[in-house]
Amino acid sequence: MRLIHTADWHLGRLFHNLHLTADQRFILDGLVELIAELQADALIVAGDVFDRAVPPTEAVELLDDVVARVALELEVPVVMIAGNHDSPARLQYFSGLARRAGVHVVGQVGGQPIPARITGRDGVDVEFWPLAYTDPETGRAELGRDDLHSHEAVVAAQLELVRQRLDEGARQVVLAHAFVAGGAESESERALSVGGSGVVSAGIFAGFDYVALGHLHRPQSVGGERVRYAGSLLKYSFEEAEHQKSVSVIDLGRDGALSMGEHYLAPRRNLRRVQGSLAELLASPLTLEDGDAYVEVVLTDEDPVLDPMDKLRKVFPHLLSLRRLQTERLVLEGQGGVGGLEAQSPEELFGAFFEEVTGEQLSEPQEKEVAAAIDEVERLRREVVR
Repeated sequence: MRLIHTADWHLGRLFHNLHLTADQRFILDGLVELIAELQADALIVAGDVFDRAVPPTEAVELLDDVVARVALELEVPVVMIAGNHDSPARLQYFSGLARRAGVHVVGQVGGQPIPARITGRDGVDVEFWPLAYTDPETGRAELGRDDLHSHEAVVAAQLELVRQRLDEGARQVVLAHAFVAGGAESESERALSVGGSGVVSAGIFAGFDYVALGHLHRPQSVGGERVRYAGSLLKYSFEEAEHQKSVSVIDLGRDGALSMGEHYLAPRRNLRRVQGSLAELLASPLTLEDGDAYVEVVLTDEDPVLDPMDKLRKVFPHLLSLRRLQTERLVLEGQGGVGGLEAQSPEELFGAFFEEVTGEQLSEPQEKEVAAAIDEVERLRREVVR
């Protein structure tokens, strides 16, 4: 069976106040073409389908269009789970009608895992076990377990139920949305929790033919080639400008053999970060890549510059971000070389503020309270309709 593994579409995302719907439609058009070209047997989407719990209308319409083309026109089954950015209830509501069209959506954990069973080109069945993301509090309620106090405990409890129902004659694939230990993070992700409670060990997935992960935005394997992140389809931060985004193509053999490849999908516009003085940048010849890309400029001028954005947009028409190296250096020096404000998490910033005001460091219970409050603010921010 040939699988196309993707994740972290983040439909409806804003990037420096720019709606990315056109960019996301372009890359998803390329994904549909790839599915047809490679004659894939299934499409896997491992969470964070949307960027927030209440996505804009155009994001919902884009998902509907793409899924319909894959499932109805190409007749390729789709297996999809909710990630930490999605609304579990909204995706779960979509699942009833969608299943009849070959689209298997799991938004909520539920009491019993239900596999999507798909027959491959070699006649061997594959059971797909979609494990939707959930936090420990919700996991305790939905699984009826009072002993689940970490993300690893929740995933392990779900896998325990899965292992009780495996068909030994079928290949076994798990979908999960989690931060697996050993994975390399990207700047555009938000931590699932602080203090280590969000980390899941790769060892708990032992015994499955393939584990399709979502959450980390870099394509990478962790704990062996069978446990893999596909990464995001697009770059969602200028810190990722040099990253190579792709989709994972997985071939599962009848005997359990696995082969893996990565396919690059060209974006509508790439990301570029350029650095120099205003005079140097205005005098530099405009390359085709610079003219077509979303650009962040890092100015090295030490003296004040008048209206730099307006001037630079004549050279970089899709300029989205402007940074001043001199300003960042002053911030860095003011913090004793620890790092700029942008490099610190909200938890770290609050901890520094608390220590400055009270002369004491946050205790472990206080850190947990702060983390819970920040998580709630982040959840509410994602639910705001813009």
